[in-house]
Amino acid sequence: MRIGYPCINRGIGCSSGRTFRLRSYSEARMETTVEANLSCLAAILRYNAAHSLRFFRITSDLVPFASHPVCRYPWQRRFGEVFREIGRFIQREGIRISMHPDQFTLINTPDREVLRRSLAELEYHAQVLDLMGLDATARIQIHVGGVYGDRSAAMERFTARYGRLDGAVRRRLVIENDDRLYSLGHCMELYSRCGVPVLFDWFHHRINGGEPPGRALAKAASTWKSGNGIPMCDYSSQKPGARAGTHAESIDREDFRAFLDMSRGHDFDLMLEIKDKEASAAVAVEEAWGDDRFVP
Repeated sequence: MRIGYPCINRGIGCSSGRTFRLRSYSEARMETTVEANLSCLAAILRYNAAHSLRFFRITSDLVPFASHPVCRYPWQRRFGEVFREIGRFIQREGIRISMHPDQFTLINTPDREVLRRSLAELEYHAQVLDLMGLDATARIQIHVGGVYGDRSAAMERFTARYGRLDGAVRRRLVIENDDRLYSLGHCMELYSRCGVPVLFDWFHHRINGGEPPGRALAKAASTWKSGNGIPMCDYSSQKPGARAGTHAESIDREDFRAFLDMSRGHDFDLMLEIKDKEASAAVAVEEAWGDDRFVP
């Protein structure tokens, strides 16, 4: 069990997701922005390795506008060696990587233009991981998408389009259960239809689930096959006083200990979706240190 956090290190003093407005696009702006983002990503990964944080979600904004038609800048060639060096570091340190396109990446949408943009975005994410030379244990996670008034038809569109995805995308794609529209049960149905692995989101399952946690973890884990790596799991808890589904600002030690206890017997890499990022991840490492699943 590796523990990590998504996208942003709040204490390191740089961002790997710097971007700019579309109207400011230029190749010179692209070059300086991508160079700075990659330099910061390398710094974050060095920090993580030094602090036993061996799971990290890379920001989708690493290369701004990479999937937009305006982008003609050859960032893959210009920064290819930088990507490869980052990938070599990731592999040397035993770090696992994921990426998570935004909520507008929808492969079950009935809108053809949204679908076109979504496919371009997924292909960009796969390119980033491929340029780093990472194997298929580096994953791209998405939500199933919308219901659009007919869940059955939406799931049929997902199934059909998953089978037609570019192979570089399909070998990395996983779906996660969400807190409103697609429960773990719906995700398991999609797995049975098309074989897409299921990432288990514990916080979402608490809101939109109901199945006992051990059984739910086992079901999601059964969708991960040889070559996928061990299952991935997202963890968070409720922010006190906020609407249901709002992620906590910082880790609740008692809740996290209960999660570790109830998940015993199941191994997974754990992403903490908690707003203070590396600070809470460090607490989670401290709490998990005596757990025989934990990889320091």
